[in-house]
Amino acid sequence: MRYRTGKSIGEKLSVLGAGTWAMGGRNAYGLVFGETEEERSIKTLRALLDEGVNVIDTAPVYGMGGSAEKLVGKALQDGYREKAFLVTKFGDYCDAKTGARVIDDSREDILREIEESLERLQTDHIDLYLMHYPDDKVPVAETMDTLNRLLEEGKISHIGVSNVSIPQLEECMRYAKIDAVELRYSMVDRAYETVMKWAHERGLATLTYGTLGGGILSGAFRMLPHFEEKDIRYTFYTAFKEPLFSKVQRLLQDMDSVAAKHGCPVSRVALAWTMQKEFVTTALVGCSSPRRAHENSAASTLELSADEMGFLDGSIERNLA
Repeated sequence: MRYRTGKSIGEKLSVLGAGTWAMGGRNAYGLVFGETEEERSIKTLRALLDEGVNVIDTAPVYGMGGSAEKLVGKALQDGYREKAFLVTKFGDYCDAKTGARVIDDSREDILREIEESLERLQTDHIDLYLMHYPDDKVPVAETMDTLNRLLEEGKISHIGVSNVSIPQLEECMRYAKIDAVELRYSMVDRAYETVMKWAHERGLATLTYGTLGGGILSGAFRMLPHFEEKDIRYTFYTAFKEPLFSKVQRLLQDMDSVAAKHGCPVSRVALAWTMQKEFVTTALVGCSSPRRAHENSAASTLELSADEMGFLDGSIERNLA
């Protein structure tokens, strides 16, 4: 496993991180990402930690009733908490009574959510606490002041933000020391690349999610699939519908040629491409089994040459522009 030290965080973070959205299963949105088995998920997270992965990312909204956080909490027992740089979020959850989505970055909400997350995760502190989404109904000063309070109390170690623009990130930085940003980024989705570069230049750790584009960069989908209507691969990701699906297939053909040279699956090439970007600290990816954990971890040691990186960058520009 390779590691990078974020200047602002000052800790070594694995270039590969574990995303747990899929492990949460169904939630009140009706969104799914396949089904999950608790025992297998726990074994998978522990396998990743044993491989040297130390970044574990989760959130209250991943599954019903914070199911992903509960699962992570169980996985981090028996000495595994000491191996993990634990990331969770606040401000995006499903109302327990109505099932409606709620975005709330208020002081009251943060103070409630932190206690619930600590309990579900079976820990006394969160290493990185992220504002999941900006909330235009709540002053940023109130949100950041509350996070500063949690820092002083030792309930969190670092403050981060997710799904933000540069102006939004700048405003947060006026009121608190922001140590990290988490954004959606992959070979098929580079909308936040400018924000990531801006944050990296200022010493923030940068975490990517959706690093395999919802799974399409695994190479498992060569024919147009048909998921449930509210599957997140339709509602959140974009590459599983035309016209982008066919464009991605052309990119995958070029990725196949690189993968063949290294004798590895295309998913490893996709992960390596992201992890070799100098402005990426940690690439988060979901994982479904201990075997997949080993396979994904191997991507951290795959070195794509400058020519190969240039070839893949060119393919992205040709096929996805």
